[in-house]
Amino acid sequence: MNEAPHVGLIGCGGWGKLILRDLKALGATVTCVAPGETSRANARAHGADVIVSSVAELPAVDGAVVATPSDSHGEVLLGLLPRNVPLFVEKPLTSDLASAQRLAAMASGRIFVMDKWRYHAGIDRIARYARSGEIGDVLGLRLFRLGWSMTHNEVDPIWNLLPHDLSICLHILGEVPPVDAAFSDALGPASSGLVAMLGRRGGPRVVIETSAHHPVNRRSVILACTAGTVTLNGSLDDHLILRQGTPDDLDAPEIKVFFENEMPLKAELAAFLRHLRGGPPPMSSVAEGALVVERVCEIGRMAGLRA
Repeated sequence: MNEAPHVGLIGCGGWGKLILRDLKALGATVTCVAPGETSRANARAHGADVIVSSVAELPAVDGAVVATPSDSHGEVLLGLLPRNVPLFVEKPLTSDLASAQRLAAMASGRIFVMDKWRYHAGIDRIARYARSGEIGDVLGLRLFRLGWSMTHNEVDPIWNLLPHDLSICLHILGEVPPVDAAFSDALGPASSGLVAMLGRRGGPRVVIETSAHHPVNRRSVILACTAGTVTLNGSLDDHLILRQGTPDDLDAPEIKVFFENEMPLKAELAAFLRHLRGGPPPMSSVAEGALVVERVCEIGRMAGLRA
């Protein structure tokens, strides 16, 4: 396929309109399914080529992006499967384990999850440190996703926050280890935040702290290895902080490792469009998406939450 791919965009809310903006910037033709007046206004404002009110009205497309509320993902994806085109769904795959597992069993190679942090150049650079052994063997990973914002009210906040960190773990370590422990952080309402610990005996340990009711905003990732640490201190940073030396070397200097910080949303959509043109699939398969859903459910249960 050499011409511009024709993409169906299902949903054009607060995040969907940004997806539409970037799809158009990347040269795609976009038919937007926008049933409500707000979403239709977003679709018009951000350049949709065609606007329809339901998936049933969606014409033949080369692929589709699903940006509806998380608790509708399963139903929407099942409705799109008969079209037999690649599907790219906003994280999480679903907010229900049974539907996630069903989709993983039905649609291998056809559904991919929009884990934007896997397309962040800083996260990819950290993953290269983990794989190369440049600063030794991996000891552990520490992730912070904290802020004062209760958003996406259709699901608990941990469903909006935790999948990001689990996908980062997958990208850096190549796996999402089993859950060892989890507890609510008690800073806000139930399900607004928690601390989780993952890992196998003798393997890297992962600690995740996430909260939508935290007074300090923080998005950071720290990889600890036997011969140094490397840190991304913020999502918009253009560099990592590298400290080489053993963990007890308090005088290890800080070294800035710079990278080109392309916006991850646009990068992942570009990967999807390349796939529609015959290129490799985007990252985060439906099976990996289902594994993330499974881990969120395990962590929620262990923390005494209803996830």
